[in-house]
Amino acid sequence: MSECFYQVRSYKVKHNYDVKWFLEAYRWLLQRAIDETWKNIAWNERVTKRRRLIPIIPKSSEFKRNLRNFLLRNWGFCAHYVDSAIKQAYSILKSWRRNYLKGRRTRAKPVVKKKFVRVKETLYSYKNGKIKISIRPFEEHLVFDVSNAWFWSRAKGEMGELILTEKFLIITFRFNQRVEEPRGAIAWDCNEKSLDGFNPEIGWIRVDLRKLFHIHRVYELKRQRLQSKASRKQSLRRVLEKYSNREKNRAKDFIHKITTTIAETFKGYVHGFKDLNKEKMLKKSRTHNRNVAKSDWKTIIGLMGYKS
Repeated sequence: MSECFYQVRSYKVKHNYDVKWFLEAYRWLLQRAIDETWKNIAWNERVTKRRRLIPIIPKSSEFKRNLRNFLLRNWGFCAHYVDSAIKQAYSILKSWRRNYLKGRRTRAKPVVKKKFVRVKETLYSYKNGKIKISIRPFEEHLVFDVSNAWFWSRAKGEMGELILTEKFLIITFRFNQRVEEPRGAIAWDCNEKSLDGFNPEIGWIRVDLRKLFHIHRVYELKRQRLQSKASRKQSLRRVLEKYSNREKNRAKDFIHKITTTIAETFKGYVHGFKDLNKEKMLKKSRTHNRNVAKSDWKTIIGLMGYKS
């Protein structure tokens, strides 16, 4: 027996457009959407073992319609960006509420710092290898030639939303993935320098992560030697940034290789991971806390989610 579900893949395309002004305008719009929704959150008191306030985010069609009309005032770009901002604002607030109920967030309003634009499917067109994004209706648009992009031959499915950042255009693809009846399940335990799995038929499985730990440790030592001097010398800050990017890329490359190997070796198995929370693992030991911070469990679990 098999079943189908949607899977999403995303790919990056570098661009040279100066879109800082547009990204800042969208960030301001998104923050206004959050601010207005936040003002209308109802706090219901619930008493079990202790008194607690439960946030109820407004979801009525009337509220969303009034919010849209409010945000459209003085908005000089396509109106559909307002719909995109409202959708993103609700996503941010739902994420905040979920973490607040788990005790991971306070009752402080979320603040948007990252600059990006979510481009709905109604805001762009694709023809002859070129993506055309509308900025102002019938006046201004951006064109991205993706006909020679490296991923085009392997991308499958239909194009979904786009995400525009200062340097990249992120393209998403949706496609149906058919899943066959699983051969079995493997339970994984994420440790500092290894992944330990168990299956009743296969037995114990150990995946060595010492190389990943070594990558983080090497660049940690390099940064330590420069950080004390970087505050006084501007050029060293660029070197620190270079080291950080190099560490991130090498770690990501290793994780991709190791997760691909696991997925191919145990093809057809369901992989289960414990819901880990780094904050609960922190102790008074600085060395221990640094080792926990260097772990890439979340990335490994995320990649295994779509590769397996």
